[in-house]
Amino acid sequence: MLYVVPTPVGNLEDITLRALRVLRECDVILCEDTRTSSKLLQHFEIKKPMWSFHAFNEHKALKGITEQLAAGKNIALISDAGTPGISDPGFLLVRECRALGLEVTCLPGPTAFVPALVASGLAADRFWFEGFLPHKKGRQTRLRHLASLDATFIMYESPQRLIRCLEELREHTGGDRRVCVAREISKLHEEIVTLTLDEALTHFGGGAARGEIVIIVEGAGKGKTTDFKEKE
Repeated sequence: MLYVVPTPVGNLEDITLRALRVLRECDVILCEDTRTSSKLLQHFEIKKPMWSFHAFNEHKALKGITEQLAAGKNIALISDAGTPGISDPGFLLVRECRALGLEVTCLPGPTAFVPALVASGLAADRFWFEGFLPHKKGRQTRLRHLASLDATFIMYESPQRLIRCLEELREHTGGDRRVCVAREISKLHEEIVTLTLDEALTHFGGGAARGEIVIIVEGAGKGKTTDFKEKE
């Protein structure tokens, strides 16, 4: 069995009891960065073999991992934070396991954009998850597409590129479009602010933001939450 195991995006208390049990009982743990994952495992006193599995070696590693699974090994896949496969390595391995008829299960658990979306105050009944925008080729095309959506849309961004991203969003949507910037989700210095794009640029323009960042933008139709009651 391949177990896809979400790990905390900040507060270590966010890990589930089931995740801890799987990590303790599996034969091998696949880690995006063994140095980062070793801190998590040491905290919970888990001692298991760790194999590196990241964006630069996942193609080469597939055959060896699937052979181990076919031989009866139970393997857990984790990323540095959050749910593997969501803007993190994991998709290729899961797809290959499915193609080979190997069992895969994904545990429920932390994903940065979900608490950010719910806490933003922006409509969450329909939304588009974009993940990371391309840095160069195709970036403006993606931004134009996102700006036209009538549903809330969500992106991940680095703190170094936050201001640039907010400026580009303002260029494509206008300064009065509401945006939520959430950073350091579930950590000590968590910050979640919902402002217009003009106000957000003023708020974050005084200095570089820190931590992983989720950007949530209301849709072109203002992303109003629908009435869930059935109508005649």
